[in-house]
Amino acid sequence: MILEVAILNVKSGQEDNFEKDFLIAGQYISSIKGYLRHSLRKCLEQKNKYILLVDWENLEDHTIGFRQSAEYLEWKKILHHYYDPFPIVEHYDIIIENENKNNS
Repeated sequence: MILEVAILNVKSGQEDNFEKDFLIAGQYISSIKGYLRHSLRKCLEQKNKYILLVDWENLEDHTIGFRQSAEYLEWKKILHHYYDPFPIVEHYDIIIENENKNNS
């Protein structure tokens, strides 16, 4: 599994519209082969800063399967005008993973 991480700086004052449009755009990324899950998280310190986390089965599912698809063109049309600056997207592999098993 590969984790895609993108820091999203949304133009100030556009946060509500961005969040609404992100809900719509989610249908496009989630339809791609190899997509596992995603979450969008909002920064507590900066109201216009978000982090996007997407789990993919492998790197190519994102870099080729999604980015070279018609679904990506729709995603791009809905979301890319919100960003300033345009986000840097990186991919991470799990080295160590742990969870708290005491929270039942």
